[in-house]
Amino acid sequence: MNDHFEIPGRLKNTSLALIAVGVLTLIGGIATLLMGHTDVDKARFWAVLLHDSVFFTLITTVSIFVQAAVSLAQGAWLVAYRRVPEAIGANVWIFAIILTVVLFLIVFTVRDAHGVNPIYKWVTEAEPGKDKILFGKKVFLNPVMFVCFTLASLGLWAFFGRKFRSLSLAQEKAPVNDTKIYWKVFRLSAVFLFVYALSQMSTAPWLWVMSIQPHWFSTLFSWYTFASSFVSGMSLIMLWVVYLKNQGNLGLVTKEHMHDLGKFMFAFSIFWTYLWFSQYMLQWYSNQPEETVYFKMRQQGPYSVIFYANFIINFCMPIIILMSRPSKRNYFTVTFMAMIIIFGHWLDFFQMIMPGPLGEHWHINWYEIGIFMGFVGILIFAVSRTLAKSSLVPHNNILLKETMLHVA
Repeated sequence: MNDHFEIPGRLKNTSLALIAVGVLTLIGGIATLLMGHTDVDKARFWAVLLHDSVFFTLITTVSIFVQAAVSLAQGAWLVAYRRVPEAIGANVWIFAIILTVVLFLIVFTVRDAHGVNPIYKWVTEAEPGKDKILFGKKVFLNPVMFVCFTLASLGLWAFFGRKFRSLSLAQEKAPVNDTKIYWKVFRLSAVFLFVYALSQMSTAPWLWVMSIQPHWFSTLFSWYTFASSFVSGMSLIMLWVVYLKNQGNLGLVTKEHMHDLGKFMFAFSIFWTYLWFSQYMLQWYSNQPEETVYFKMRQQGPYSVIFYANFIINFCMPIIILMSRPSKRNYFTVTFMAMIIIFGHWLDFFQMIMPGPLGEHWHINWYEIGIFMGFVGILIFAVSRTLAKSSLVPHNNILLKETMLHVA
């Protein structure tokens, strides 16, 4: 069994080329910014960086969540390809650092010609004489709370991502059938899920995304962003599993395991749609101006193309293509749908973020695509290097035999 991954030259070169594209795009964006363009151009520069750093941080953190949830449930099905979510989760710290830098620069340095923060208006407008609504939310929407929640969330996510990886590697050197590390991971998984519930499923999306339009709010928003991130994160795991299989690795992984991953992609596409419709339907039915303004610009305004494309890509395509059993076991189909789902939810985050700072002046051209490619390059480069550092089979894992029986 080939349980060691050697990074192919083509993959390494592709990742470096994508990173180079991202760096050159960023330099081009900075040059455009320094040339004294409009406030919309400044807002666009920062909004794109925010969009991609939030998106890639959240979808990579899903790999930590999956490890913790499966460990707490004492499931064995993940063990056959556990090294994949471990490698993704162990590199959350990279995207966490990028996101921290972007967020803090936006909050503390970015101002338009009128002295207003174009991304987070609550930073500069939460005063009695300016905006009473934002002033009323100042107890939560203020830079101190923003910094504290951001550092705590991202720091803990990065810590657990690396910790689960190190404990998994330590298990290989432990005595045969020793369960000390297994139960340590079990306890840490419970702690992480508690942390995740208080961050990803509540405060982080409120601060990083929902507060971009601070007059609007939704009690379903954190669950909505979780569903979008989760299905994208599972699709990311699927892409790496298929790639490694095509390289002759992951011999323990069969179509049964692929089918399980495909079911997650299918099921959480439906779950995302349920939350999408629930959030939309409740606010449409109530017809209150402070709530419907969010959807008016997206459904009836300049973002209507993305609004409906979002529904078609993230619901119609998965339910039509992934519903049948054979489609979830076909490598080409699941690879194609994994890429479609990731792109679809990248669009989903785009339409969550861009209307606030950009209004009707949205773009998807060289800058948006170039920054996205740069983040993809970082992801490929970092995860492939981590995968190559250890065996792809978690030897001495006490559930290894059970995951092998999963294919019987």
